[in-house]
Amino acid sequence: MAIVGKGFMIVWHDIKEEMEPEYHRWHTREHMPERLGVPGFLRGRRGVDWSRDQYRYLTLYEGKDLDVFGSAAYLERLNNPTPWTNKVQPAFYNFIRSGCSIISTTGRGVGGALITIRLSFDGSNEAKLEADAAALTEQIIKLDGVSSVDFGASRPEVTGAKTRETELRGLNRDGLFDAVLIVDGIGRRELEEALPAIAKILQESGWNFGDDDKAVYDMAYMLEPLGPSS
Repeated sequence: MAIVGKGFMIVWHDIKEEMEPEYHRWHTREHMPERLGVPGFLRGRRGVDWSRDQYRYLTLYEGKDLDVFGSAAYLERLNNPTPWTNKVQPAFYNFIRSGCSIISTTGRGVGGALITIRLSFDGSNEAKLEADAAALTEQIIKLDGVSSVDFGASRPEVTGAKTRETELRGLNRDGLFDAVLIVDGIGRRELEEALPAIAKILQESGWNFGDDDKAVYDMAYMLEPLGPSS
């Protein structure tokens, strides 16, 4: 599977244009290393799609279990932002975030790009997704260029705590989606070619999403802890 551990936190957002260079420096040199220092954080990934005007940036944190993203150690960091974080976080907007539990997964490794599709139950429910997910995963993994497939169910109650960092960002939209599909692939070209087929597979099974809910992100940065995970 591409997702390591038993839970993940996924974030989509934008950054004010004048702060984008500093955001990249901060996120690479301080922020993600800080997060990967929290016990239970197993891997962090950042993605970007420069062609998008909305939800240009993606961050994916993979954890030992879902509770990592509501742990006392993590909340301590969220409530004590660094001076650099205090400077950068107000530049965030269009912020969507949720912890997620893994429903279905297949494949191995990390690709050069990934697809995310936010799903809405819209009359369906999590039980239907659990029933559908394995078959959907097996269909998608067979597409050319796809290396791994993960379905996650949104758990906004885990990541919805109000903290000093959420105050810095202003509006947070936790719980804006019910589930998410993450598809790793060789690169952007391959995943853009596979995306229509993936969308058709989901829609034929009754899963709904809007145009803004699906995107292809180039891998910009990935980090794992320096020492053994705890």
